[in-house]
Amino acid sequence: MLIQNKSIAIIGGGPAGLTLARLLQLQNADVKVYERDLNKNARVQGSPLDMHDESGMAALTAAHLLEEFKKNFRPGADRTVILDSQMDVFYNEHTAETSEKDFGHEHFRPEIDRGPLRNMLLESLKPETVVWDSHFISMKPQDNGWLLHFKNGSSAYTDLVIAADGANSKIRPYLTDIKPVYTGILMLEGHVYEAEKNAPHIKALIRDGKIMAFGNDKNILLGQKEQGELGFYASFRAAENWASESGLDMSDRNQMLEWFKKEYSEWSVLWHELFENAAVPFIPRPIYYMPQDKGWETQSNLTLLGDAAHVMPPFAGEGANMAMLDALELSKCLTSDQFLTLQEAIGYYETQMRRRAGEAIRESIENGEKMHSETALEDMLKFFTEH
Repeated sequence: MLIQNKSIAIIGGGPAGLTLARLLQLQNADVKVYERDLNKNARVQGSPLDMHDESGMAALTAAHLLEEFKKNFRPGADRTVILDSQMDVFYNEHTAETSEKDFGHEHFRPEIDRGPLRNMLLESLKPETVVWDSHFISMKPQDNGWLLHFKNGSSAYTDLVIAADGANSKIRPYLTDIKPVYTGILMLEGHVYEAEKNAPHIKALIRDGKIMAFGNDKNILLGQKEQGELGFYASFRAAENWASESGLDMSDRNQMLEWFKKEYSEWSVLWHELFENAAVPFIPRPIYYMPQDKGWETQSNLTLLGDAAHVMPPFAGEGANMAMLDALELSKCLTSDQFLTLQEAIGYYETQMRRRAGEAIRESIENGEKMHSETALEDMLKFFTEH
């Protein structure tokens, strides 16, 4: 095995990094995960993740975690309701037909909250695999590997570095100067706790699933989360530096509500309960993608996966799935006997990864354009009814 007697450092303890660590440990690899969070109890942000059979679920199955996943996913969270700006319902998956979908069904995409997924993966690892409070700062070549430096003053040597540190990867520049490109779409993230009390109209519609609302080239996208929390995004076209130039105080709920009333003025007042009761601050998230028409020179001791390699818009639900598939395919390459060198194994993985990611990125960009067009409602209804 090419990685026998080699130390592996995975930078980033998200779904991709932890999945890779689990898969490598099943092959008795020497692996550490360096994570910037202080400990395993740090709050995990972000929307629930829907797992796809051919990617996310395939990785979990290979990691021998399918049964554990079934204990932790949220039944019904994958069901979608599509509305217009006036809260009129045009499509509703809360029906007898869709409720019969289950594991193995062609269109079943079970959802899991990020917290339970992370805990499930953490519990599958050997003790002390994750080195917490390890905020990566820099690294430099040493011998045939790398000497890593962290914000807490610690350092560590490793033979192979695998970057799983997300869209703003600090390791990517050591491999390539390719930078993410702004799509022109910004998503303003908010959260409503105790939604049954604080957003009753929307809570009655979402029924523990998801909502997609379209109108006037804008969206509101919502998902039910753990413990009665709603996560939502107001999604619209904006300049890349909108957040800094808008003059808005994202921590001022009243100011953000007035902004919403103005910018979404043609939307029903029933949507106001989201901004009236949201926790602050709101989080602006400009949406980027990594161009896949450029590659980089493969190295024998460094590679990327997930958003570090191919950040993409969220409009196809492929980000986490592609990242976990990266973990599966990279683990196979690193532990395979078909390659003569690590550089050859990593090169094969990177070529296949860029091809897959390119297709997913194109689909995500196309979906984002459709979702922010004058015909968004019609286009998305056609998409869902056909699938």
